[in-house]
Amino acid sequence: MNISKTNIELFEKSIEFLRQDISSLRTGRATPALVEDIIVEAYGTKQPLKAVASISVADAKTINVDPWDKSLSQAVEIAIRNSDVGINPVNDGKLIRLPLPDLNAERRQELIKVLHKKLEQARVSLRKIREDIRSEIDKAEKAKTISEDEKFNEQDDLEKLVKEYNDKVREIGEEKEKEITTI
Repeated sequence: MNISKTNIELFEKSIEFLRQDISSLRTGRATPALVEDIIVEAYGTKQPLKAVASISVADAKTINVDPWDKSLSQAVEIAIRNSDVGINPVNDGKLIRLPLPDLNAERRQELIKVLHKKLEQARVSLRKIREDIRSEIDKAEKAKTISEDEKFNEQDDLEKLVKEYNDKVREIGEEKEKEITTI
């Protein structure tokens, strides 16, 4: 049986989701990833900001949000203000400017706490995948498609793989934490 390519892809997807998830944590540089997934109430449904507006970077400290439908400007502004990104939008009637304030020590600590929560969610995701694969291995042994020795070998391989991906999560977290704390 051996740990299938599909199972490895599940681990990779968890890591990729983590990378995308923490890209929205502000490090002092303007990037569309900070706001593109903020949920906006538009046309009676909830949609990500990137679905209702164009998002661009004006300079290192400013993000511009240009709603395609100007009647959504207020909804976009409210969604940004109510999100946890800590940015106060400035609406000039045509464009919504998001000036990024400098990160103070307190805000950096808040971001690090959020980062640690996201890292823990990634580790939980990896554990869930591991448990699913373990139950597949147990079922294969009960169905007599693999021997008991093969079962233990596959479980050892699985543990090595999980350790490898947990190390990746740790490295990603350390990199992002360094990025957040660097002034």
